[in-house]
Amino acid sequence: MSRPLEGVRVLDFTHVLAGPFATRCLADMGADVVKINSIKRATGANDPLHPYYLMWNRNKRALALDMTHDEDRQLCERLCEQADIVIDNFSVGVLDRWGIGFEKVRQKNPRVIYIQMSGMGEGGPWSNFVTYAPTIHALSGLTYLTSVPGREDIGIGFSYNDHQAGLHAAVAILAALEARRSTGAGQHIDVSQFEVGVSFAGPSLMDLFANGRAAEPTANDLPYDDACPHNCYQGLPKGDGTLGERWIAIACMTDAHWQALKSVMGHPDWASRADFDSVAGRLEARAEIDSGIAVFTSDCEVYDLMARCQAAGVPAGVVQDGEDLNTRDPQLALYQFLHKIEDVSPLLGQTWADRLPIRFSQTPCDVYERTKAVGEDNVSVLGDWLGMDETAIRTAESKGRLQ
Repeated sequence: MSRPLEGVRVLDFTHVLAGPFATRCLADMGADVVKINSIKRATGANDPLHPYYLMWNRNKRALALDMTHDEDRQLCERLCEQADIVIDNFSVGVLDRWGIGFEKVRQKNPRVIYIQMSGMGEGGPWSNFVTYAPTIHALSGLTYLTSVPGREDIGIGFSYNDHQAGLHAAVAILAALEARRSTGAGQHIDVSQFEVGVSFAGPSLMDLFANGRAAEPTANDLPYDDACPHNCYQGLPKGDGTLGERWIAIACMTDAHWQALKSVMGHPDWASRADFDSVAGRLEARAEIDSGIAVFTSDCEVYDLMARCQAAGVPAGVVQDGEDLNTRDPQLALYQFLHKIEDVSPLLGQTWADRLPIRFSQTPCDVYERTKAVGEDNVSVLGDWLGMDETAIRTAESKGRLQ
């Protein structure tokens, strides 16, 4: 049975995380994504042995093009003429310098959807900034808003905005494909990863515009909802106490949740105050409540406590680490969310994949091919897209091209 995007051709010039994540979504859903790389550029996160490259480039075919060679640039121009989608997340202007900018490509391929995912977008005083997750998080306000009170420098410790920019790009591509069905024409799409980050501060911006109130870091507290308790609490450590801390998140969003939590805790005297029956009263005594819950949870095994809370109707979840997700999470195990890729990598041996977290009833997306080495699919890609025969391709490779 066909996957939803089979037949869609994607020429993928992306690197690091945001762009490769966008194209991985398309590849998982069946698009023929051709990853462009070269031996010269296969360093750092662009090296097929790098964890990022391995993680974000599955289900793609690998074509080597050295854009310093005139012949490879000419092949690239021909590939652009056959592509439904051309995508990159370089700094602004790189593809133009290679002679495959949007204005040139659309002259021979007016149906092309051309998407560029630069850090700051096209135009503006910061358009040429070099950006990575920490700088985007900082500039967009995410670092500040996700810190703890009294600190502005902690923020998110992983590439949250890269993932979100990738999702925005994938949705934009799907929208452009739908628009092309009606108009017959492609279009240029400009994704500013910076503006994606700013968009997640929406409630804070609205609060400033409407009320003149500047948001402050709130750690585990909710800035715009009244909820208490709403925090992470330490439980019994792993194993014999030498293997690390254990924490559980508990979120009482309603007064009923609080009453249920009191029952789970055995109705301790400190929690019996009448003013705690309302969220307003609990918020006034937030520190006291957090302290009391922490004493209770310190003697609890966190998975058992999570089960008891959930059975009582209290939202609770263990703060899981990578080992937990791989070895003891029953939800992920049921759907084999983390699984071996059957085709063993000649470079790395056994590799693993996380499943696309979307299940289609009529067009299942359950194909997971390993990440390929640079140029591994030269013959199949150039044969399928341009009709070149293997002899010509191998000859070019022997002369130092397509590498």
